[in-house]
Amino acid sequence: MTLDPATKKKIDDLVASDTVVLFMKGSKSFPQCGFSASVVNILNTMVPKFTTVNILSDADVRTGMKEYSDWPTFPQLFIKGEFVGGADIVRQMHESGELEKKLGGLVAPAKAPSLTVTPRAAKELSEALKEGGAGDVIHLTITATWDHQLDLGPKEASHLTLETNGVTVQLDRASAQKAEGVVVDFIEAGGESGFKIDNPNRPPMVKQVGPKELKALLDSGKIKAFYDVRPEKERALAKIANAEMFDDKTMATAEQLPKDAGIAFHCHSGGRSRAAAEHFVKLGFTNVYNLAGGITAWSNEVDPSIPKY
Repeated sequence: MTLDPATKKKIDDLVASDTVVLFMKGSKSFPQCGFSASVVNILNTMVPKFTTVNILSDADVRTGMKEYSDWPTFPQLFIKGEFVGGADIVRQMHESGELEKKLGGLVAPAKAPSLTVTPRAAKELSEALKEGGAGDVIHLTITATWDHQLDLGPKEASHLTLETNGVTVQLDRASAQKAEGVVVDFIEAGGESGFKIDNPNRPPMVKQVGPKELKALLDSGKIKAFYDVRPEKERALAKIANAEMFDDKTMATAEQLPKDAGIAFHCHSGGRSRAAAEHFVKLGFTNVYNLAGGITAWSNEVDPSIPKY
């Protein structure tokens, strides 16, 4: 199949629109597949600015990209006009340090956080390292959902390294950005023991609410914005009154709301809307709700006139 000239020019222009361009499912603010989200997360830790192109919104680009780059899947990353690869290649390059070299001067300076391993925790970690391999260090990972993981492993070229109470700790760039002021301790109480990690940066969590509770919040005016993250095709089947369609325009409006404004999301059964709600928590919003069970639960408990599908 030969790429038609008009589509090729459109893609050429998109590739040339920024130094780093990611063709993906969804947007930087709201990735719509795990592979796209993983590359966005990596780039967010490395470069202050990059452009994303939502291939789901343009069938010509979505189809044409596979011929343009000779790559069958998405996401697809371009740096300085050159095709780099998909999610697995980007991840491997990031882990080896090759992605940082490829980005060159575009990479934002990295700074190791101020992190403390208490003497008691240092003793336990030092004992654990004796069971590991030669050259192993402690790795602290803070996930996108703020879970904290301590592991043993070899030094990673792309990770930040710090020393605390005689223990070498490494963090990837994403974890380092969340780790300022973290304290790793070891607690023994009531016959049980284990590591305790305090992180002052942990944001509020999404509040899961049932249909009746959400209706009460809406009726009281405590919810200032209520969004439906489903596409128009699903909204045509069933809608909750006053729930706005969540698209790029409403997302931009929502992001300008006060950080303590009540915001609620719903979808068909609660999964997609939870992802949208978690995105706003990451932006610093403190009063974010997700409708557990989605519009199906709302139909069951609040408004049976809403069709099920």
